[in-house]
Amino acid sequence: MEIALKIAGGQFNPIELNFIRFLIGGLALLPFTILYLKKNNVKISKSGWGRIALTGFVIVVVSMTLYQISIGMAKASVIAIMLSANPIFGLIIGFVFLKEKLSRTNVLALVLTLVGLLIIINPFHLSGAMGIMLGLLSSIIFGVYGVMSRVYGGKIGLNGLSMTCLAFLFGSGELGILMAISHIPAVASAIPSNFSQFSNIPYFQGISLQTLPLILYISVLVTGVAFGLYFLSMEKVGILQASLIFLVKPALAPVLSLLILGEAMTANTIFGIVVILLGSLVTLMGEKIAYRVMAIFRRNNPEAHQEVDELEIVKDKIENSELAKRRKATEEAVRDTLEAKKERQELPSED
Repeated sequence: MEIALKIAGGQFNPIELNFIRFLIGGLALLPFTILYLKKNNVKISKSGWGRIALTGFVIVVVSMTLYQISIGMAKASVIAIMLSANPIFGLIIGFVFLKEKLSRTNVLALVLTLVGLLIIINPFHLSGAMGIMLGLLSSIIFGVYGVMSRVYGGKIGLNGLSMTCLAFLFGSGELGILMAISHIPAVASAIPSNFSQFSNIPYFQGISLQTLPLILYISVLVTGVAFGLYFLSMEKVGILQASLIFLVKPALAPVLSLLILGEAMTANTIFGIVVILLGSLVTLMGEKIAYRVMAIFRRNNPEAHQEVDELEIVKDKIENSELAKRRKATEEAVRDTLEAKKERQELPSED
């Protein structure tokens, strides 16, 4: 994605490209969203529309605008790695604001990811520092968007794909309004020359038969289809398995950037990628590995875990007794219903 955006960034205004990308991407997901709303009879209230509009503003106007600008100021491979760290920032945001539990493995993954980012940024020898900082800020805000989408989508009654579609459309509409404001003479003249990309922002300038395939690839495939498949896979196999996508990105983006854009891979970039991959692996597999180690240790030291095993046995007994109580209560409710119907002569006999 970053490579295609880097190529297109030389032919389009970055804000314009962001607007086109999410407008077409949202329209590509719209038929599936309409089908979902009709099938599940979802009615969105005024407060629900407000939440969708706010989510769209965060992802399109803020996060992805910063992201698009950062790609033009730094290496595409480095910015791709920055964005791939957004699940870790999502963990922090969920812990601080939603009081979600943060396990030891998540803390370890967080530390590894931050160390990897510092290695790649290399603060002692910064190159493209502003672009890197904007990319990092974009990744953090993307983590905020992920939490907002999950929480607001659940309150409204939307699945991930529908929430993404509507957020894209609202966000592109909000960005379009800001683009229109940039055409006001007083506003355009007040913008410094160093930030000329924010003045008189075009809407569809530069689209031609030569650039149309690239625009459609970025908008439909990279934005619409990619986001849609990501959320569909999340619903099918779960969040952790779907997040494996972010494991591939840090390793693949620098290689493709080297082959397509000729961006050199430095030693600290390679080392930082390895550290971030380890952090992602800990996030996805840490709990499973920990349980396997505990199981092996328990087999080798049964006496050391006798109390834990006894607690597990007690827990199983309690759960089974609760299940038996619920089953008995259900049987009694059914029996009472049948007796009531027989008294009303709705059933000829108990059989």
